[in-house]
Amino acid sequence: MMILVILCLALAAVFLYQEKEQKYVPAVVLKGLASLCFVILGALLSHGSHTAKLIVTGLVLGCVADVMLNLRFVFEKKGRLIFLAGILVFLAGHIFYLAVALPLSKAPIVCLIVGAVLTALLMSWIFKRITAQKAFKIFGVFYIGAIVLLNCVAIGNLLAAPSAFTALFAAGGIFFLVSDIVLILNTFGAETKQSLRVTNIALYYVGQLLIALSLRFLV
Repeated sequence: MMILVILCLALAAVFLYQEKEQKYVPAVVLKGLASLCFVILGALLSHGSHTAKLIVTGLVLGCVADVMLNLRFVFEKKGRLIFLAGILVFLAGHIFYLAVALPLSKAPIVCLIVGAVLTALLMSWIFKRITAQKAFKIFGVFYIGAIVLLNCVAIGNLLAAPSAFTALFAAGGIFFLVSDIVLILNTFGAETKQSLRVTNIALYYVGQLLIALSLRFLV
């Protein structure tokens, strides 16, 4: 299993280099292969239960979305549409993760209220730091809202019933959220920095790997 983790991170590192060199076609292939690693990892650790299938589906959707987000550099004329479609696929993946976490929640209504408040505060902070078209902002609210809600539920589950599964799943959600915040700021902020791109990708892959590894401890 560790081979897949190492291979995933190594491919992600080479992807970043190819992307920096603006070699977008090999970059897309490398990113897809890196993401395929966490999908395979999740599939190997899955024991076929309904919950495990939901997590693996979320991982698969993440893999597809990864490729779509970078295809916008290959097909520049349709870049905006491809990017938005990729975000929608990512959102679908988060819904599957949420379908895993919500049934385990002891206080779903509280999590929903806290998630809505935190989303409003977070998006208000982000909008002050970015310039984006209205469509992207609308997508952003729903997308970040879903991830924040997922984190609230996952952290609540960890506090209510600490276990290796709830800990890894919650940690994966946190890494995912921070990764996407960095992505938004770096994509729509005043300046695009390679250091932030590296941070975004590193956090993202660690997050997905943690979610995949949580399957090992799923009862």
